Amino acid sequence: MNTCTVDKNELKVKSLNDMTVGSPFKILWNFSIPMLISVMFQQLYSIIDSIIAGKYIGVDALAAVGASYPITVLFIAVATGASIGCSVVVSQIFGAKKYTKMKSAISTAIISIIVLSIILTIIGFIICNPIMSLMNTPKNILSNSELFLRIYILGVSFLFTYNTANAIFNALGDSKTPLYFLMFSSLFNIVLDIVFVVVLHMGIAGVAWPTFIAQGISSILAMGCLIYRIRKIEVIGKYKRFDIELLKHMSTIAIPSIMQQSFISVGQLCVQGLINSYGDIVVAGYSAAFRINTFIITSITTMSSALSTFTAQNMGAKKLKRVRKGYKSLLVMMLILYSIVSLIILIFGKNLISLFVDVSKGKMVINVGLAFLCTVTPFYVVVVIKTITDGVLRGAGDMKEFMTTTFMDLFLRVIFSFVLAKILGYAGIWWAFPVGWTIGCIFSVYYYFKGKWKSSFLL
Repeated sequence: MNTCTVDKNELKVKSLNDMTVGSPFKILWNFSIPMLISVMFQQLYSIIDSIIAGKYIGVDALAAVGASYPITVLFIAVATGASIGCSVVVSQIFGAKKYTKMKSAISTAIISIIVLSIILTIIGFIICNPIMSLMNTPKNILSNSELFLRIYILGVSFLFTYNTANAIFNALGDSKTPLYFLMFSSLFNIVLDIVFVVVLHMGIAGVAWPTFIAQGISSILAMGCLIYRIRKIEVIGKYKRFDIELLKHMSTIAIPSIMQQSFISVGQLCVQGLINSYGDIVVAGYSAAFRINTFIITSITTMSSALSTFTAQNMGAKKLKRVRKGYKSLLVMMLILYSIVSLIILIFGKNLISLFVDVSKGKMVINVGLAFLCTVTPFYVVVVIKTITDGVLRGAGDMKEFMTTTFMDLFLRVIFSFVLAKILGYAGIWWAFPVGWTIGCIFSVYYYFKGKWKSSFLL
């Protein structure tokens, strides 16, 4: 049987979304909105963790969760970076209609992610105590921070498999299935938070265990659903369960993405250590505000991931004009949306910070958090331009220039945090964020118009 016959008849690919045909705006809108709702639910339970910790346990608990947060973000960064590698390669193969190869890619991704997550769980337990000490974590919150972090690390394998399953669903144009799992996980997590902390009075452990349980159940269900869905795809001939060449292609995207996500987290660890040196009030205020900031940045990044999937599929189908149309459509939509979001945050910033602490007992905490939000919020439109542009570079496989923009942002943000902190105190750290974002944005836009990404197709 010749290759042409196989490619032509590798069929019955149902419930998958081919982004290489139809209106780019309509496709991106329909695909990205479930992803945006998904990340909102995902961030919602993270925010509620902090609200319950601050309201029902105390400011020290809020600070403890906040102090360990950059380390948990580091694990999330690796999981996200690895899943991006899987997603881009699967999207490109799907766009090229090579379904046997696509099944091999998915199988290879799942096996690799499970092995990686086990290794990182072991490493996490080893470095947990030393890294919390290196971050200058205040002594009054150190033990709670370590307890929260250790429970979190237990669930790293769930985190990785969950993210990978959702990334593959998205790569195949299905953003609704991940939404259902995230809704279940988030709502179940919130219910468990209330039971463990408010009813059972488990303290900081009551904030950590719900995430472990909810994410564990969701990851098993998501992976089971993915495997069932992929098995139903009929192809001619056998596919490799593990393909080293496909792993290399995934690594080409995944390793730079992991480095990008991880270096951002490492940079945040450095910044968190600097913030910790100002005491628990500043740590708690920053923690509350940074949760809101993370909610916004993550939602923007999610929309960028939607564009990466769109770009990858159309690069696989060799339809560059559709990539440019999709980029312009999503960019305009996002600029309008986040201009409105920024205005809402500036108006209601104090109310948002007040959700995390008792107003009568936490006025200083609220003032610190509000100062951070007022500094960074006007620059969210810059983040939109940078992140959406990065979505094209990453989806096309132009990782060198994608990494350059990211490192430029990170390097300057960390450097300026320390420099400006000496001049303006902790308020100087807040101003380092927009400086890094702006310069990174300039480089991203330059690389997009330079056009090297048009010839970066991997497969």
